[in-house]
Amino acid sequence: SYRPRPLRLVLLCLALVGTCCGMLSCTSLNITKYYHKHQSTLDSIEERFKKAYQEKPFSIEFTDRPFNHVSLELMTDSLTYIYEFAVGEKRMDDSLRKYGFDVPAINELITKMRSVECTWVNNLDYYNYNDEKKQSLIYISLWPRIFNSPFVNKKYYILTYFSLPQYFDSEGNLLVRRRLKRIRKINGETFKKINAKVCYTLSDRFR
Repeated sequence: SYRPRPLRLVLLCLALVGTCCGMLSCTSLNITKYYHKHQSTLDSIEERFKKAYQEKPFSIEFTDRPFNHVSLELMTDSLTYIYEFAVGEKRMDDSLRKYGFDVPAINELITKMRSVECTWVNNLDYYNYNDEKKQSLIYISLWPRIFNSPFVNKKYYILTYFSLPQYFDSEGNLLVRRRLKRIRKINGETFKKINAKVCYTLSDRFR
């Protein structure tokens, strides 16, 4: 039987390592381009979710890779309800209507989320350093199909939309304050600048 020579094995291993590294590199460098390519849709998701959330709080999560099933967390004055539906299922509209949610607005959000492979959107409260006033941001998780590669662990791009411009260091890391050169972490993650109000990170978790 044929046995590859040691040199040929070494070259084959180097080629495989190079391919894997290239794939990993691609998956970690595309978020800014991805954001700008889909900016109008992503910004629309943020704006529409923020408006609908202020009327009645909720969150949307896709629970499968084809983005065919969605989980809704519906918050009322007394209780929080969690339901899972197939996209377009009539039972979803009935449940939203039952608890007083804006059915057309949420259906439009789901459509837009599917179009940009957005797996989760929610509101997140936070506090600034030495400031007791509660702030909020919109937290968007993306699961692009580029992460389907067998050589890449399950990863999510997280976008955070702030209502006010933020401060960053020379490397683009999100800071707590301008004069306090301390990196701000959200859910234990360090975020990088896309623009003055939008940041991103790459995470093992979508929320």
